[in-house]
Amino acid sequence: MDFANRGNRPNAAPQQPTGMQQEQQTQSFQPMNNSDKNKKRGFDFGKVTSGILLVGTTLLVLALILGLVFGVGGGAEEADQIQADKYQAVFLDSQDGQVYFGKLGVYNKDLYQLTDIYYVRVENPIQPEGANQTQQPNISLAKLGNELHGPQDVMYIARDKVLYWENLKDDGQVVTAITNYKENGETTPTDSTTQTQQEGSSNQSTNDTDTTDTTQ
Repeated sequence: MDFANRGNRPNAAPQQPTGMQQEQQTQSFQPMNNSDKNKKRGFDFGKVTSGILLVGTTLLVLALILGLVFGVGGGAEEADQIQADKYQAVFLDSQDGQVYFGKLGVYNKDLYQLTDIYYVRVENPIQPEGANQTQQPNISLAKLGNELHGPQDVMYIARDKVLYWENLKDDGQVVTAITNYKENGETTPTDSTTQTQQEGSSNQSTNDTDTTDTTQ
């Protein structure tokens, strides 16, 4: 027997009772219960939901930025109010209160586009010295394009220079004058011009009568 090396051998690890070993193995291989599974599954669903919300918010912000920069969708609601089968009156923010009539459209977020354009022309008649000075100017509707500089029949108007615009009725004075112009090929005076001319003729006849009576 080797009694010399007995003291140098390591002591064997104490053995646990068989019952304790089985209990430890049972605990180590115990499956996860339903509550633990639900917690883990709920955590993953929350991460997915957060990612979807983040992507959606980013896309919404980008759409708003594109709309502000490039005017995507700008003026769409106003364009729906413009009746394409009607003429429109456009009142400008100018010192002389210029008004144009034509087919109005929204060109972009900064400009309107006006075609088939007409405007009011005011002519002050030359009166001889000593004549009645109360005669009113002649007002008529003129077609754009016959001016000295020869503009094309389209106009781009800054939207911030427009006070307001209106859809015109087909039986209104302006649309009636436009219809007559297209049929006759000449400018048509408005009702106010006709009334002014009639008053001028009446005043002229009265002046002639007074002059004749004074001469006699």
